[in-house]
Amino acid sequence: MSAAIPVYPLAALTEPAAKPAEIFFLGPQSAPTQLPIELPYRSNYYKIGICLRGHASLKVNLDTYDIGPGSLMLLSPYVIKQWPFMSADMEAFSIFFTKEFITANSSLNLDTFAFFERDARHVLPLPPAQAASITALLRAIEQKYDAPHAYREEILKSLIHILLHETAPIYSVQHVSSNASQTRSQLIAAEFKKLVNSHYATQRSLAFYADKLCITPKHLAETVKEATGKRALEWLAEAVLLEAHVLLQNPALTIAQIADTLHFADQSTFGRFFRKGTGASPATYRQRCSSGEVARTFSPQVGHTSPLAD
Repeated sequence: MSAAIPVYPLAALTEPAAKPAEIFFLGPQSAPTQLPIELPYRSNYYKIGICLRGHASLKVNLDTYDIGPGSLMLLSPYVIKQWPFMSADMEAFSIFFTKEFITANSSLNLDTFAFFERDARHVLPLPPAQAASITALLRAIEQKYDAPHAYREEILKSLIHILLHETAPIYSVQHVSSNASQTRSQLIAAEFKKLVNSHYATQRSLAFYADKLCITPKHLAETVKEATGKRALEWLAEAVLLEAHVLLQNPALTIAQIADTLHFADQSTFGRFFRKGTGASPATYRQRCSSGEVARTFSPQVGHTSPLAD
């Protein structure tokens, strides 16, 4: 049933075209997207972008990032995304592309880039020199994107290849530096969140995650609370709620089917869980989505009492 999860295609960002879009550049002069990106969503495209001015808040799976000038954004189809806030003066350069576009007639494998993994860090603050370098590359891509040329697609692929390989060492250095500065508790909490991202739909007991980390459930609970300020069960509940938000936006799925997809005993149990975590029933949330209302009050609101405590 996972194939029925709503996914925004790259064509949803572009003007209607004769063939499905495989690449798209978004800059300060581009028309704003009409997609409801303030709600959780998936996409079929990759994105590399840099913030030029303004600020935004981006949620990727269970992590929330603050974006400001010089922030490098690295997003893949493997994650659930949501933009709960974007300032009116927000400007960025962003290139979007599909795997089919970038790998056609090429041996390049996008899965070899660590920054596109599901559990990667998806926003990096860049020092001025690196930000200027990435910005210059994206400006070059913008120029070639807008200019007619017999070999336009080949040139764009080459420039994106360069962008990917310029980004890789930047990400590697920041990733190693971040891990080296983390405490043992922070590393355990980070590994726990990675496991949750992979198993939340089927595994809801701390014993499962503690076993994977070779520690006791009690030690896991205490460590996660100490490192994140949030209980382990709250992280689990938030992951399930996030997936539920995405699934409920697909009218092709009944609420009973969604309950089954998320391994709840029945629709009623799922309804109680969703209502306890968000303050609204699944049907109400779906109705607000279909009517086009922005319902930030229905974002996951896991508090001191986790819905998974039932």
